[in-house]
Amino acid sequence: MPAYGFAHLRDRRHHPDVLEYLERIQATLDPFHGRFVIHGPPAEVLEGTWPGSMVLIEFPDLPTARAWYASPAYQEILRLRTDHIEGDVLLIEGVGPCYDPRERSAKLRAEAMRSGLDSEA
Repeated sequence: MPAYGFAHLRDRRHHPDVLEYLERIQATLDPFHGRFVIHGPPAEVLEGTWPGSMVLIEFPDLPTARAWYASPAYQEILRLRTDHIEGDVLLIEGVGPCYDPRERSAKLRAEAMRSGLDSEA
């Protein structure tokens, strides 16, 4: 199942270190089959607020995404970004091609029913 590295970056600055990070990151992704899906264009905000920009990198699976982040090659360049850009970064597993939100709803509904029964006992 695919996994994603997601970053919400705020207060972006085009510091020379950040430009170097951008020049070097793809080489860290290649061994892990990582690819940019979204890379920083301003988002069209339809609800709420969204200060900053987003980055979305796809990996074959969550263990591969974790291995990329922990890799010596990526750790070597990480501070080039984190010293100059504030943001939140996470790894998250995606859903498969057969994902059906109705199944998720049924599971959540069943959990809520069990919780309600447990709290009454």
